[in-house]
Amino acid sequence: MITLRKVLVATDFSAPSIAALSYGRELARSFGATLTVVHVVDDIVMRAYGVDSGVLVTDPAVQRQFEADALTQVTAAISDDDRTHLAAEGVVLVASAPSAAIVGYAHESRTDLIVMGTHGRGGFAHLLMGSVSERAVQSAPCPVLTVRHPEHAFVHPDALVAVAKA
Repeated sequence: MITLRKVLVATDFSAPSIAALSYGRELARSFGATLTVVHVVDDIVMRAYGVDSGVLVTDPAVQRQFEADALTQVTAAISDDDRTHLAAEGVVLVASAPSAAIVGYAHESRTDLIVMGTHGRGGFAHLLMGSVSERAVQSAPCPVLTVRHPEHAFVHPDALVAVAKA
């Protein structure tokens, strides 16, 4: 039997990650699991000193502002119903490698399922930018459900009404 106690939704606030939050929310509700919504903020201070130092800003106040803005967005993504029924919480991580941060947090928090959106980039764009979702799938300590937008819905509301009437 599959048991989910902790569902983690990774978000970058894009349309695919908003769709992933819908899936994560429903799965957590169905299994009576808790819900954690995680966003990774780029560590611009560390990146400024790294090999790929394309970022010229090294002011820690800018970093703190990015983190505060992200926390505001994560908090807004979680509804009061999520907090009440799913013990939902928002988490902001700071890292230069988002997939590693998500996987590390999932491991430390003993997450049972990671749900994340995927942009579905292919070809040259995928080669150039890679895929946070793909790297998470390869190294996660638990299953990872990736959701594209527009997503394929498993059950449509009309189907539920038809079944209820039967």
